[in-house]
Amino acid sequence: MKYQHTLKTMIAAGMIGTLLASVSSLSWADDSTAAAPLALRKIMRDLGLNMQAITDGISRGDWALVAKVAPLVADHPQPPLGEKMRIMSFVGTNTPRFKAYDNQTHEQAQEVGDAAKAKDGAGVILAFQKLQTSCYNCHNEFRKPFVAHFYGRPDAVQ
Repeated sequence: MKYQHTLKTMIAAGMIGTLLASVSSLSWADDSTAAAPLALRKIMRDLGLNMQAITDGISRGDWALVAKVAPLVADHPQPPLGEKMRIMSFVGTNTPRFKAYDNQTHEQAQEVGDAAKAKDGAGVILAFQKLQTSCYNCHNEFRKPFVAHFYGRPDAVQ
């Protein structure tokens, strides 16, 4: 009887130890140095691809392509609400400027599309230059601190 109690205690202790070890290993596996990418990363990558497509269309005078792709930039997807709130919390008092860059991107991309529909090459180029400037200004101000904060990589260019 005495041994039976000791045996049960040892089995219980072993099971608890195994459980703790498996939970501990799971937490180590989830605690990687690379943070999971935000939805915004995919949005930005898609915007980059669309900007490249517009550049290609401009270089070939393919106004139909430019007119087709410009709305994808103007009306790009937004991050999910929870992620958007994390971003706005990080941006803090600079939120109005951050949103202004997004609004400029929307407006300039619409102008690119309108000029392309009118087959106004000079108008497309002028609007696209303003669009690129808007993107550059936002990236210049926010990209480095954003990547450092959300991905822990202060010197990374994303």
